[in-house]
Amino acid sequence: MTSWFAKFLTSSIGKKVIMSLTGLFLISFLLVHLLGNLQLILAQDQGQTFNEYAYFMTHNPVIKFLSYGLYAFILIHAIQGLLLAYNNRKARGDQRYAVKVDRTAGASKSSIYMGSLGTVILIFIVIHMAQFWLQMKLGNTEMVVYDEEPVKDLYTLVAAVYQNIGFVIFYVVAMIFIAFHLWHGFQSAWQTLGLNHKKYTPLIKAVGYVYSVLIPLGFAAIPVIMFLRQQ
Repeated sequence: MTSWFAKFLTSSIGKKVIMSLTGLFLISFLLVHLLGNLQLILAQDQGQTFNEYAYFMTHNPVIKFLSYGLYAFILIHAIQGLLLAYNNRKARGDQRYAVKVDRTAGASKSSIYMGSLGTVILIFIVIHMAQFWLQMKLGNTEMVVYDEEPVKDLYTLVAAVYQNIGFVIFYVVAMIFIAFHLWHGFQSAWQTLGLNHKKYTPLIKAVGYVYSVLIPLGFAAIPVIMFLRQQ
């Protein structure tokens, strides 16, 4: 049983299933992450709401446990994606030009370049975590006191980063890449799991298209609004 399961996980189908499951988890996380980050622009209290939200997210034991799962899923999703892209390229071999014609017929550009999109997004995630998560953990973040409770002032850290127009542009462009990745990935995940149905597939596609536009748009709006507010 264990041997069969191990073979399945290392097979092409198994890797795609892992990609789908981790992808759906990360898609769900994006919505939760956006709802939290929107407090950066909705709060009118010098960042207190966002700072208290960040404090809760970093001190709640359940959230902390889930966060480690999130980091693992990001790595697994990225590694499996790179392996699948490598194996697909290797399998085409010398016939890559002939195969390319067949595999691009009726396919979206986002599906054709999923490997490249994923690589760019992975680079963005590394930079994003170094800019915020690593600074929060290891940097000399200022402290503020709310109701006699010292809390890290992450709002000021984020606001300082979003004063840089270069980083704002980088963030917005990264959200465009994420939008294209979601555009194909949402539907592809359900399809890989065998959840296609003539009645429900059109709905899944529609939800995926709306999600892949609104979520990145929401993330992109945050640095733009914060930058304009500080001018």
